[in-house]
Amino acid sequence: MNYIPAYICKNFILFLIGGAVYYLVEVLWRGHSYWEMAVLGGFCFLFLGTLNETFSWERSLLWQSIVGAVGVTLFELAAGIVLNLCLNLSIWDYSGLRFQFLGQISLLYTILWVPLSALAIIFDDYLRYWLFKEEKPHYHLI
Repeated sequence: MNYIPAYICKNFILFLIGGAVYYLVEVLWRGHSYWEMAVLGGFCFLFLGTLNETFSWERSLLWQSIVGAVGVTLFELAAGIVLNLCLNLSIWDYSGLRFQFLGQISLLYTILWVPLSALAIIFDDYLRYWLFKEEKPHYHLI
């Protein structure tokens, strides 16, 4: 039987879109990126997309964005430990920034991930609405 469950196809599409957008944001921010960042971005996008799926619409977008920023930071820490510290790929190094950890994450980028997480959550919700006929998004900012 050649049947792939719909949720796998949907998550694969969201993974690809999220990875492509993450890669594009990196290119716009840094002027270049790596294919590994597209993979990381796909996973981060799936994580951010599950926030509204997991919590009710009554949960504020600000709260979801803060949780999202912390989650993305943890994904980046894990990826940085593997890619940069273990495999020595030198994709990024935040050791010159204040409030950094192991050169892989920094408070500055965690804070920047709050508004980016909000945009990603909204984008994910509208993709789900437009492409997969899910519930129309609505939010509470605070």
